[in-house]
Amino acid sequence: MSDELLNLRNRIDSLDEEILARLSERARCAQRVGEIKQGNIYRPEREAQVLRRLADINPGPLPGGAVQRIFREIMSACLGLEQPLKVAYLGPAGTFSESASRKHFGSAPSFLPMAAIDEVFRTVEQGNADYGVVPVENSTEGAVGGTLDLLLANPLKVCGEVKLRIHQHLLSRADGIGGAKRLYSHAQSLAQCHEWLNRNLANLPRIPVASNAEAARLAAEDPESCAIAGEAAAELYGLNKLASNIEDDPNNSTRFLVIAHHEAGPSGKDKTSIVCSAPNRPGAMYGLLEPLARHGVDMTKLQSRPAKGGLWEYVFYVDLQGHQSDADVAASLKELGERAAFVKVLGSYPVAAI
Repeated sequence: MSDELLNLRNRIDSLDEEILARLSERARCAQRVGEIKQGNIYRPEREAQVLRRLADINPGPLPGGAVQRIFREIMSACLGLEQPLKVAYLGPAGTFSESASRKHFGSAPSFLPMAAIDEVFRTVEQGNADYGVVPVENSTEGAVGGTLDLLLANPLKVCGEVKLRIHQHLLSRADGIGGAKRLYSHAQSLAQCHEWLNRNLANLPRIPVASNAEAARLAAEDPESCAIAGEAAAELYGLNKLASNIEDDPNNSTRFLVIAHHEAGPSGKDKTSIVCSAPNRPGAMYGLLEPLARHGVDMTKLQSRPAKGGLWEYVFYVDLQGHQSDADVAASLKELGERAAFVKVLGSYPVAAI
């Protein structure tokens, strides 16, 4: 071994000891914060601010995203010392919802898989979990209607968002596709990989199941099958990747919302989600949107959905840039409330930091 290599390794060992000492000091500070604070110790706006600041001051050579992921885990572990969290998500284990939950909260919380989206809401509402993570829209397949309906009907607040790049893989116990007689996957994943499947596996029967993780489980038990699922499911069930990144849209991503009993404070880079309905008269929709334009509030999403109450009645889900406590957003919402038949603020929350 050369002297230079030995010196570098010794220097790395010394730096590791310094890092460990600093981590322990940070953890003690976090514990003291927990002793001083009352109520919810987890503050999504504070964590978003920390992650953004670290990315901004990062000197390299590690990329900003890597620095944020490292500090996400550090904050998760420190928060676990202050206030162990329970996070409900759409299960079973190995789903993209679990991956989104871990991306947002790190590895420290207890993660509770739920069989359906409404069970995630119910578990949080009943106090059996501190937070829930639910899918709300996919860049290829659009909005998740069940989540939108539950946001309207449920008293829980949106306090965060997670954006997850969705990479689909063809998985199997076998080393090749030649002997496969069936393909399992969730209906949305089948749709997201439709063109690839038509080109490569046009004659293989496609069987929709409740989740990608369930598809992977079935493929692990059935040697004459394959599945479309993500990386986490492949690792969980020990499956081989026969083809990687088979989604038709290389930018395929899903947006998830974090739900809780509390809201998030302003972080400096926020969104506000609302749902409203317009009175049934000419120009009513213009009347809803005009205050936003006049106050300079950017609308980033407008999604209509049939209301449950009447034939041809609709509600509108709107995402705005800014926090509801910002002066321009607050003024817009006040006027909107005076004009709309119904308005509900679902929550203000930090724009996804990583």
